[in-house]
Amino acid sequence: MATRPHGQNMDYLSRGDAPFSEELWGRIDAAVTGAAKDMLVARRFLPLYGPLGPGAATARIDGPQKEEVQKDGFAMMEGRALAQVPQLFEDFWLYWRDLAQYEQDGVPVDLAAAKAAAQSLAWREDEMVFYGVKEYGIEGLLTAKGVNTQKRGDWATGENAFTDVAAAVATLNQNRKIGRHTLIVSQDLYVQLQRIQPSTGVLESKRVAKLLDGRLFYSAVLQPKTALLVSAQAQYMDLVVGQDIRTAFTEAVDLNYHLRVLETALPRVKDPTAVVVFK
Repeated sequence: MATRPHGQNMDYLSRGDAPFSEELWGRIDAAVTGAAKDMLVARRFLPLYGPLGPGAATARIDGPQKEEVQKDGFAMMEGRALAQVPQLFEDFWLYWRDLAQYEQDGVPVDLAAAKAAAQSLAWREDEMVFYGVKEYGIEGLLTAKGVNTQKRGDWATGENAFTDVAAAVATLNQNRKIGRHTLIVSQDLYVQLQRIQPSTGVLESKRVAKLLDGRLFYSAVLQPKTALLVSAQAQYMDLVVGQDIRTAFTEAVDLNYHLRVLETALPRVKDPTAVVVFK
């Protein structure tokens, strides 16, 4: 049996098996990455660790109290967990007659299905980052054990939003989580911040954003009335990326082509005290 020389790349995504030109693959990649980028929110503030490559099946999650313990000639690391890096994916189809028209007449291939798949994948990634995946033991920013919680006032009136966020910043500072504080809110709370404070003549969202050096985001993934403040620094949290978002060819069925948008990624909440969840 022939062996593959070490370091020679395998076509894990089977792109070479698809009868697509390089130009068409380029169009697909541009459509997928563009649609995903428009949708993704967590990647706008979370540090990325990687890409590590498709073979990165596990990742270490080191807690704040990590240390090497030595006893009887053995040394083991305490405060460290090993987690699987899951694959996230969404499938779509390209149809042979559309591709034939593209080859024959130069009519652009409609890549709406590829864009929709990329958006679904992006939604799934953000949902995992914020809420985790309980079934697989993945903790998210809102669900990790040990996060700080703070009562939220009515952000539709007065200066409650600014006061609440300022108090949460103080909590993070007291926990020695200083700098790069980022507020992420659900869409309904973001709308409530779009009002002018009578005493200042400034939008409440602008006042809050200024307090955070502009790091204010909203996400459609978050359930209504949800807000969290995080110290988004690599020593406290990040997003492990193995295989970054890419499109693979899976099979041809009845002359049509089945493709998959996929990635491997894992959120790591290394220090939950770097998160304040408003309740």
